[in-house]
Amino acid sequence: MNEILGYGEDAFTLWALKKHISKILDKLNDRSSPSDCLIFFRPSFGRSGGKESEQFGEFDSILASAENLYLIESKWDNFSENKDDEIKLEHKQVLRHELFIWYYKNWRHQEYRDWKEFRTVPLQNDFEMSFRDRKKAIAPLKSLLAENLEFVLKKLKEHFENFSCAYKKPRNVLFYFYNKNRSKEIEKVISGDVNFEVINIDYSQYVLGNFIHLD
Repeated sequence: MNEILGYGEDAFTLWALKKHISKILDKLNDRSSPSDCLIFFRPSFGRSGGKESEQFGEFDSILASAENLYLIESKWDNFSENKDDEIKLEHKQVLRHELFIWYYKNWRHQEYRDWKEFRTVPLQNDFEMSFRDRKKAIAPLKSLLAENLEFVLKKLKEHFENFSCAYKKPRNVLFYFYNKNRSKEIEKVISGDVNFEVINIDYSQYVLGNFIHLD
């Protein structure tokens, strides 16, 4: 088998989801089996386009267990000494979670055949009321954003229906990758009114140089 080595935040995220999903579920107090999980790695919903765009960027991962949905951001100590016990997320990162939760909630609460059916006038109005600073509303028909959202939302709905799992509000999670020999764990995420749970993951014993095995 080829040896695959990865570097940086994305590589650590993929490594954690491939190698340590059981530990992650334990830390989330989730009783699901790893084999029952659906994982999207770096799902893209366009760029963080700001007020002038419907797009809202990429999650580091979306994890759907048999019990709940987790929207994941990842941070790391960048192989340097970190003495802080908190991380502040940018507004666009927090907004990404709020926007996706809106899409997910509304998609799951009704039976929609496709994106055209989803773009109803009542939902358009609700979006505008919920996100008053966004000049653009629900992703337009035939856009790449609409295609990606529809695919992910359909897969998630199907996944939870297979486990007869009723709708629960998604949980926002921050993975913090650190080297315990020179950094400290993160205890708090500064993210306005949106709550994030922290999962600290020590990579110190797994790296080769500054790279990590992905195979």
